[in-house]
Amino acid sequence: MGYRYIGSKDRLAATLIEQIRHKCPTATSVIDLMAGTGLFSLALRREGFRVIASDVMTYSYHHLVVNLKLSHAPEFDGLHKVVGTGDNAYCRVLEYLNHLQPEAGFFTKEYSPGGIPAAGCKPRMYFTTENASKIDAIRRTIREWYGQRFINDIEHSLLLHDLIMAANDIANIAGTYGHYLSHFVKRSLDGIVLIPSVFEKNDNTEGHEIRKGYAEDISPLLTADVCYIDPPYIKRQYAANYHILETLAREDEPEAVGESGLRPWRDQYSDFCSKVKIRNAFDLIIRNINCSDIFISYSEDGLLPINDLLDFLQQYGNVELSKIRYKRFRSNNSQKELELTEYLIYLHKEQAL
Repeated sequence: MGYRYIGSKDRLAATLIEQIRHKCPTATSVIDLMAGTGLFSLALRREGFRVIASDVMTYSYHHLVVNLKLSHAPEFDGLHKVVGTGDNAYCRVLEYLNHLQPEAGFFTKEYSPGGIPAAGCKPRMYFTTENASKIDAIRRTIREWYGQRFINDIEHSLLLHDLIMAANDIANIAGTYGHYLSHFVKRSLDGIVLIPSVFEKNDNTEGHEIRKGYAEDISPLLTADVCYIDPPYIKRQYAANYHILETLAREDEPEAVGESGLRPWRDQYSDFCSKVKIRNAFDLIIRNINCSDIFISYSEDGLLPINDLLDFLQQYGNVELSKIRYKRFRSNNSQKELELTEYLIYLHKEQAL
């Protein structure tokens, strides 16, 4: 399971960690400031680092809980009366959710052909009607369990993580949720199934921190040996392109706007997606974060030409650049080249800033 995430560094994790160890050999803690799906945070945990991870998206928070806080399945003690006692309560919980009867709720109404959107537009086709109705039943049950404290915070995050991953597996999209496809593709016709997460087995689950919010606001509160920044490069806003996953993570029923059914997302707008605002966003982070060694991922597709970005960063200290050839994120109908140049910038910040 997994989903295609704009700018994901999953396949570059080993290279990035090698660079961190080379430049900062005594480092034991790393800030993953824009953590996304949390896979790089997981790689850092696997290598023994203490991780401080943050992101503005709610789905990222739940992924990070699973990737940083768990080495085995929780006990789900509060659900014994619902799913019975015995070994592997986690799998019994997922089995219970998988066998819920479908019910017509928000996702059926707004994101399936069997619904009538409140905006008055034609029915949307993000999910089949049956899958949307199963999603409605599952999300209502998880929300009720959490509201009644039958599940704790970590169990809640795990179940939402599993629901997000399962829903993405059968979503009728080309890559992101900017719009649905006009005809159901084969995978979207499969029934939704929550599959048990595979947990990182090492015991490095203590001392990690997870924050939710804008990097510009959170950075003054964070201290570590190294900071890694993987900002958005282009105009495409994550909050718009992954709006359905955010709705699953927030467990709400927002207004679904326009033909695409976007949730109101301006509260998660990123200044890094604006040529006008990106420099100020970098400045707020670099000046205020309690860390001298900063690694920044960027791309040849970025809003700022790499030489302009390097010139801007030199005001903060010594800057070094590495180049990496990398497979490009492409939607299914994209005509862009398969590979692009990724940049890894190392900034050693002057203490006097």
